Order: sequence, then C-alpha cells, then structure tokens
Amino acid sequence: MNIEDYREYCLSLGTDVEEKMPFTAFKYACGVLVFYVHGHMFSFFDCDNFSVITLKCQPERIEDLKVQFDCIGNPYNESPKHWIGINPDKATDDLLKELTKNSYEIVKAKYKKR
Repeated sequence: MNIEDYREYCLSLGTDVEEKMPFTAFKYACGVLVFYVHGHMFSFFDCDNFSVITLKCQPERIEDLKVQFDCIGNPYNESPKHWIGINPDKATDDLLKELTKNSYEIVKAKYKKR
C-alpha cells in the first residue's frame, strides 16, 4: 500500500479521525504524520521515509504477530509493550488494514468521549 492510499484508509475509519503533523519543531520528526481518535494517537509514520508505520496493539498479540509476519517489528519511538512497527512495503494490504483498524478501535474504546 502506498502512502496516499494508507492515509486515505486511516481517514476512512471514522469521522472522529484527525490527522496532524505535531512534531514540526523537531529536526528528525518534522515529517511525521499522526492519526488521532479522541485526541490520542493510533497510527503514525514519517512521510519522508515510509518504511515503518507505528500502531497500537494488544500486548498479548505482539510476540505472535512478530513470529508470524516478517513485516512486523518494533515500533518507532514508542513502547514495544503496546505498539508495533509494520513495514508497508512487506505487509499485505489486508494485514495492514486489519492492524490499523485494530489500533484505531483500541484507542477509540479506551478514550471514548463520555
């Protein structure tokens, strides 16, 4: 999946999805695009280096996913206990969509507006 298709997919997950580039003041993170639900991150990647997408994941699934799929590894700049990194060039579109939707749903459920 290319960067624009992935961006469109993230935005299609719900009307509550926002995208921002919050790290423009930082030299090495100025190109990071972040997707939020209820004000909390569920996906992000560097627009200048679309080789790792960082996603929230259930801790009990992470090791199995890493063993099962060589496209899944450690996240960029987040805790590997709750986040995964996925290489969009190696991942199938279906896997990338499933894990992105899972991340969105984890964050949405945790921070649901009351």
